[in-house]
This record gives sequence, C-alpha cells and structure tokens, in this order.
Amino acid sequence: MSIWSQIGSLIDEIRQSEAITAIVEKVSSAVRGIGSGVDRKQITFTVAMIALSAKMAKADGVVTQDEINVFQRLFDVPSGEERNVTRMFNLAKQDVAGYEAYANQIANLYKDEPEALNDIMDGLFMIAGADGVMHSREMLYLENVAAIFGIPDRCFERLVMIHVKSDEQDPYTVLEADRSMSDDEIKSHYRKLVRENHPDSLIARGVPEEFVRIATEKLATINNAWGQIVLERGLR
Repeated sequence: MSIWSQIGSLIDEIRQSEAITAIVEKVSSAVRGIGSGVDRKQITFTVAMIALSAKMAKADGVVTQDEINVFQRLFDVPSGEERNVTRMFNLAKQDVAGYEAYANQIANLYKDEPEALNDIMDGLFMIAGADGVMHSREMLYLENVAAIFGIPDRCFERLVMIHVKSDEQDPYTVLEADRSMSDDEIKSHYRKLVRENHPDSLIARGVPEEFVRIATEKLATINNAWGQIVLERGLR
C-alpha cells in the first residue's frame, strides 16, 4: 500500500470534529514507520506541505480554482493517487485553524536546512498570489509561518518583492545582496545562490521532487536579477 493510500485510510478513521487537530499526529505516527532517512523525510515534508498549502489557499476565506491550479502545478500527484491527495487537501483547507502545527512540523524537520524552508515560503507565496490579489489575511498567514520558520526579515522582504511587488523589483533585494559589495564579492554571492538553489542540490539534501519546480522558478528569478546587475555594473 502506498503512502497516499495509507493517508487515505487514516482520513477515513478521523472524525469530522477532530479532523484539524488529529491529522498531524495521525499522519506523523504513520510515516514514522515507513521507510528511513531521506524517504521518510520526504514523506513527512510532502504531507505537511500539502496541509500548509491548503490552509494558505483558505486563509482569505475562499479557495479559488486559480489557487488549486497553482497547487497542482507545484505538486506532481502520483498517477492513481489523485483522490487520496485531494481528500487530504480538502480536509486541511476546512479553515486556517491549526496551521501552526504543520509549520512547526516542517520547521523541526528542516531546522538545519534554512534553504528548504525558504523554498517552502516561495511556494506559499505563489499560491497566495495565484488569484492576482494578496489579501491581508494571506499576508498575515505568511508572516506567521515565516516567523515559525525563522525566516530573516530581509529574506521575507525579498519574497514580498518577487511575488507581491514584482513591478518594483530591485535586483539587489532579490539576491539579498548589498550595493556596497565589490564586483568580486557580488559574483561570489551570486554563484553561491545558484549552487544552493540548483534543482540537483535540493534533491541531494532531501527535498521531494515535487518541489524541484519551485527551485527552478526561483533560480530563474535569481538569474534575471543577476543579469540586471551585470548590465548596471558592466560586468562580464
């Protein structure tokens, strides 16, 4: 039985009244006995991320088709398991209560890998802005999750600029760089970001393939910002 089928069975056992509070512990207990190492880490990551995404979509009071489409674009649902994944998504999106438990679960899972937490925040921003409007409740949700993740203010500012104020993008903010950096320093910083955000690097550190596409989009944004700096400074 696949992990998604097992999740489906767990959902069948959860009473509607306890769904929000019970899902984290029951799913966590299930994955503790499945696989080991990276595999178990990927399963827990995926389960918790689906719940966070669902609750993010619901944060403004309504789940739009655009938000669901973005969710489906960010996650590759295994063939034949669409129903179980959808059931979990629907269960988690009932309201925004309890999202802190999921956020803490992911924060603990990746407490030594801040890059993975940054990727998750990128995905949540994508879902929040999918309908073309960033609601105040969605922004509050993002701020709270970022605080649980320990995301630095400067990094959060970068995410806001990329996903909310795209017409005001400053390449240095996107790269979290200082204008005072020398050409050699900023080149080194850019190369470091490319290494950290390359899809191969994410896979190597245990991020599920479902999230590689987020890294791909993030890398494109980094390269675009770097291109602007190259033109500005006349670099080669």
